Amino acid sequence: MFRRKQLSDLLANPPADEDLHGSHPGEGGLARHLTVRDLTALGIAAVIGAGIFSTIGNASHDGGPAVSLLFVFTAIACAFSALCYAQFAATIPVSGSAYTYAYASFGELAAWIIGWALIMEYAVGNIVVAISWSDYFTGLLDGVGVHLPIWLTMGMQSAHKHYNEVLALMQAGKPLAEASAAQLEGYKAWAAAPELPGGLRLVLDLPAGLITLAITALVYVGIKESKNASNLLVVLKLVVVAVVILVGAFYVQPDNWSPFAPNGIGGVLKGVSAVFFAYIGFDAISTTAEECKNPQRDLPRSMIYALIICTVLYVIITLVLTGMVSYKELAVGDPLAYVFNKVGVTWLGKIVAVSAVLAMASVLLVFQIGQPRIWMTMSRDGLLPKVFAKVHPKHHTPSFSTIVTGFFVGVPAMLLNMDLVIDLTSIGTLFAFALVCGGILVIDPHGKSEARFKVPYLNGRLLVPVLLLIGAGLVFVYNRENVNEFFRLVSFSEGYEGFRHQIPMLVFLIACVWVAAVSFTKNLSLLPVLGLLTNLYLMTQLGISNWLLFGAWLIIGLAIYFNYGFKHSKLNKVATAR
Repeated sequence: MFRRKQLSDLLANPPADEDLHGSHPGEGGLARHLTVRDLTALGIAAVIGAGIFSTIGNASHDGGPAVSLLFVFTAIACAFSALCYAQFAATIPVSGSAYTYAYASFGELAAWIIGWALIMEYAVGNIVVAISWSDYFTGLLDGVGVHLPIWLTMGMQSAHKHYNEVLALMQAGKPLAEASAAQLEGYKAWAAAPELPGGLRLVLDLPAGLITLAITALVYVGIKESKNASNLLVVLKLVVVAVVILVGAFYVQPDNWSPFAPNGIGGVLKGVSAVFFAYIGFDAISTTAEECKNPQRDLPRSMIYALIICTVLYVIITLVLTGMVSYKELAVGDPLAYVFNKVGVTWLGKIVAVSAVLAMASVLLVFQIGQPRIWMTMSRDGLLPKVFAKVHPKHHTPSFSTIVTGFFVGVPAMLLNMDLVIDLTSIGTLFAFALVCGGILVIDPHGKSEARFKVPYLNGRLLVPVLLLIGAGLVFVYNRENVNEFFRLVSFSEGYEGFRHQIPMLVFLIACVWVAAVSFTKNLSLLPVLGLLTNLYLMTQLGISNWLLFGAWLIIGLAIYFNYGFKHSKLNKVATAR
């Protein structure tokens, strides 16, 4: 259960090519078609999704033009994790991403936990992406005069909930004007939908299901076809972004950049979590390790290239947006379309809407590629049934895992309202990031690895404690309100309800003290430590309710592991035989 998988065993595991560099797959193996250009495109496809169309607006509203610098600082923080992923990818060029890296660093149990958590980033996260894509797509259709039946554009759960809310409002004698737009939409959808047995109605988000089906079919057919589609979507997306920047530059009013940080550093830092999450997705590149022509060279490069390109685009877009209109106007869901409509360039606003649909489709594609390959790798290790490792003899893709992923994403996307799992998706991703950074500290704490790429070593003995003290001072000065709330004494009458919101930060502070002590005594590498602490801090910003849901998710995963995975683990069987 706690045995680690040796590097030699990991490199011998994939059946694709014996030398890990061939372009023709062996029998039952994956096809190696991906170059550094393709991998970089996959990274851009995963990162530049809804973030550039929505996150920038809210962050700019809080922090003003200075948010452009926040994207730079956040990219540096995100790079700590990216460097750790890059070293692992160069050392262990095997599909499985953080799951495989955890197997080599912490052992099988931690690997299973990571693999289970990654389901939230890839599969559960893609449910949210599919629903978001449907919203953008139906909005685009409405804009050109094509109107789908309202009961085919939302999930049954949302419609039923909103129908009951509006019904209760009416029964209380209150006017419909008090209902929100979402509630009225759900009420109309449920009322207009065909009836089903049991008092249910045929309400489903058909566009979400269809886009999932189309993307799953593409991923099933082959990685070559998938990368061609990804490259095309990324080119179209970058062309639109370039047009937005070039056209928007003519409407920039430099006066809008003053004051640069109207709400101070505190206002800028309010957007740190949202801005960080705009970068999430680069790790999906590592799941394609067995389909890269030269994974040990190209995977690290592509991760860094993708981060740099996305950061430059985010910074320029932010400066253009905040220069075109006042930052006070940017607290909208579609800031790019809003600013161009505001200055009278309505035709570009429509192009932005099309680009948003393409952006979400590219994100869906990348994560639909990632999840089956993680399941395939777990199956090879015996932690999942053998059928999950089945590779299609013609298409050279993990066929069964791809179909299961499509079903797992498509059906809930058509029926459910997944707003509640957005933060849950983020906490699973950050947990994986944290363990990957921790894994580097386990296998290469002093930067002595002979991998083709490794995290630059900086002795953290003194730097970690000093940086933690500086960080604590900045938080105390510029985030006094939250500091006072954290140290507020909870009365006995408030009990757990009054104390629970402090638990995540308390866990983080304990982790900081422990990591600082270990860094001082063990001379740990600075950058992985900073990556570990950055991810733990961001996890604290997601609230105790998400931590509890995450804990429940892990408990379910552990139950499956001990009832199946542990009993069928190949590593466990080898240990027992000895």
